[in-house]
Formats: sequence, C-alpha cells, structure tokens
Amino acid sequence: MATDTNSDNGVLSRRHLLQRAGAGLGAVALADLLAGTGLSADKVSQSAPFKKDFRTHPAKAKSVIWLFMEGAPSAVDLFDHKPELDKRHGQKIQIDVFNGSPGPLMKSPFKFKQYGGSGAWVCEKYTHVAKHVDDFAFLKSCHSESNDHVPALYQINTGIPRPGFPAAGSWITYGLGSENRNLPGFVVLGGNQGLKGGPLNWSAGFLPSNYQGTLFRPEGNPILNLQRPRGVTQDEQRAQLDLLAQLNQEHFREHEGEADLQARIESFEMAYRMQMEATGVVDISNETQATKAMYGLDNPQTKLFGNKCLMARRLVESGVRFVQVYSDGQSWDAHSDLIGNHGGHCAATDVPIDGLLTDLKQRGLFDSTLVIWGGEFGRMPVSQGNGGRDHNPHGFLTWLAGAGIKGGTSFGETDEIGYKAVVDPITVHDLHATMLHLLGIDHKQLTYLHNGRRYRLTDVAGEVLRKVLA
Repeated sequence: MATDTNSDNGVLSRRHLLQRAGAGLGAVALADLLAGTGLSADKVSQSAPFKKDFRTHPAKAKSVIWLFMEGAPSAVDLFDHKPELDKRHGQKIQIDVFNGSPGPLMKSPFKFKQYGGSGAWVCEKYTHVAKHVDDFAFLKSCHSESNDHVPALYQINTGIPRPGFPAAGSWITYGLGSENRNLPGFVVLGGNQGLKGGPLNWSAGFLPSNYQGTLFRPEGNPILNLQRPRGVTQDEQRAQLDLLAQLNQEHFREHEGEADLQARIESFEMAYRMQMEATGVVDISNETQATKAMYGLDNPQTKLFGNKCLMARRLVESGVRFVQVYSDGQSWDAHSDLIGNHGGHCAATDVPIDGLLTDLKQRGLFDSTLVIWGGEFGRMPVSQGNGGRDHNPHGFLTWLAGAGIKGGTSFGETDEIGYKAVVDPITVHDLHATMLHLLGIDHKQLTYLHNGRRYRLTDVAGEVLRKVLA
C-alpha cells in the first residue's frame, strides 16, 4: 500500500501513484489510437483503453441526422394548419412580440392539403416532404426560453440558453463514441452564410475538447489543412506524430490529469487517419446519377443543401454518430416577405429531404437513423412589416422520423391561432431526453462532473415523449 512518503526517498507516494496511473492511462489510450495505423508509439502497451458505455437499454437508433432549419420556420405556414387564422385574418389582438408593434392576425399565404393515411396537413411548398408524413411524429407544442436567436440556438443545441455548455452531439459522442475510429463522432455541415452564435453551437463546453463537433465543408476538402503539407511523406508525418507521442508521454509523467493534452493527442491522430477516410466520404463521384438527381444535385436551387444531405447519409453509413445539417441562405428569419423567404427555403430543401429519407430507406438505414427537422423557435400568428412574422418561442414545431419513431403521429398542440403551446407542452429537455432514449441512454445517467456538480444535457428536467415512440 502506498504511503504519503515522498517518492524521492524511494517510496511511492499516493500523489505520485495517481499521477503515474493517469499517465499510464493516457499512454494506453494513445496506443489504441495508433494501433490501427500499424505504426504505434515506441514501447507503449497495446491494451484497449477503459471506456464507459452509458447505454442503459437496447438502442433503436445508431445515429442521428438533425436537419436544422436555422432562423425559425413558421409552423402555421408549413405543417400546422390553423383554419382559425383564415377566419380571423386581419383581426387585431393583444400579443407580446420581439420586434416593434404587432400587426393583425395573418393567415398563411400558402395553401394546405392533407397527405398520407394519417391525413397530416402540409403546405403547397413542401410537396416532396409531404410524401413521408406517415413516417413522421409531429411535435406541435415545442417551446423554449428565449425569443432571441443566439440564446435560443444555444438552448436547442446544448439544453441551456447560455454559451459554454456541451452540444447534444458532444454529449452523445461522449456517451457512445463513434462507430468509425477514422472519422469524428460528431460532424456539422454548416450553412453557407455562417450561423448566429458561431462554433459555440457545436462546442464540447466543459467536456474534453475531442468531443466537439467537427465542421465539414460540403464541397472540396471537408476540413481546411486536412491534406498533408507538400513535400512531407506519409512516413515522415508518422515519425513526427510518434515523436510527439513520446514527448507527451514524458509530459504525462510530470503532470496530473491533463485531459486537454490527451484530447489534443487524439485530435492529431484523428486528423492523420481522416486524411484518407474523410476525403473518401465527401467524394460523391461514385454515386449514380440517379442518386444525385434524387437529392436535387442536378438543380442549382437544391444542389447545395442536397449535397449536404447526401453527405449526411454517407457519414452515418460510414459510422458517424451525430450529423447536423444546417440550411443555407439568409436563414428562415422572415420578419418580412414570408412568401419569398419560406418559399425559397422550401424550394431549396424539399427535394433534398425527400431524397435523404428515400435513400435511407433504400439502403436499410432508416430504421437505425433518427432524423430530426426543426429550428430554434417558431413565428408569430400576427403579421410584421411587409408580410412577415416575428419570433415566437411559445409554440413551434419539430418533427421526428426513422429509428424508433411511431410514424403518422402528432403530439401536443398550440392554441387555435398557433401562438402558444396549450396541450402537452414540450420542452427542449424533453426533445433531448427522447433523442437519448432512442440511442439507448437514460438522460438522467449521462452525466459529467464539472466544478463539483454532475451536469447532464437535460440539466435537471426532461421527460421521454413515449407517445411518439414505436
């Protein structure tokens, strides 16, 4: 048994024992990372590192594709038909809005039609998506805490409307890892105009940094500086990483913990392995013309989002655990000209989403992939400016499809004009708890000790939405 005696006297102290044990675990982890390359660090144990598995029950989903409609799409203009708005169009009501003075109630400028055996209402701008309504569970009573985009984005992504917390994809890869050690577990396919709140939306927060989302570009090299520098051979690069591994092992022996150092080592090794794998994943040249057309790659209006949807399928097919696909353009933030804004976004995403869902089914991936569609909040039932709608955190819509979802269902309701959730209100924590449940994780058990407290994605709340589960 170790004592508190100083190790300089020949007896290993408790402090030094823990310190060296930590170094050993770091070395073992590094060895596992290097083992697949055939070129491991010098004289490092080849034992697999200890990894906690947070699964508490059989999983229905192996991966998640989150189709994020950034900017807040309007439920009453897309999927939540409100006949009362038609009747009361032009009527003034008392209502609190985010920007300026509210206008009168405004009916949807789009026509609606019922689809599928479930008879779900879908607007005329989403006719391709409408073919899949019997696979959807519509969550019609979602609500969030903020009416401002940035904190609302943080909340829908991390559970908390403040920066500094781990994203849902980070929590999932922390709890489950990736099925492909040559690719990140959490990949973000960002919008071409950037995103409000920036990379904090896919940050690892206080989790080790190797769990943060990896931003892929939809075309060309997926990650900047991914290619080996010119003039450096593979053997030379491997030798550089082996030298870094040896130096970092020395550093492990002299410092306790150093989770960030371990994460940095893993990042170096991941980048090395990704030089071949990631480039292959984003190379769609081997896809058939029929598949490319199914995603809308033959149409300039749908090509950009279609390419990302196709890449998302290729990523989950390659073992990536969590893929977030952001819409493009100036976002769905239609404070004016809702017809042009939502009409344009529907035109850009309708065919690609149809293509993604169809392709997942054809390849046998639909039953193991959870697909989520939605934004950070919704929009008001009253008009604003020139035919637009203001922010509405009190009631918005998200739909789920795929793994473990009871298709053709609807859960929760907003009031008759679509302003506020009134039946079975759904919090962001409920959405996250349901997602984790489908991945085999009890959301109350997925925790991380930080600053003396055990944190979780769902904070101290959240209920699994069992009525939409198959």
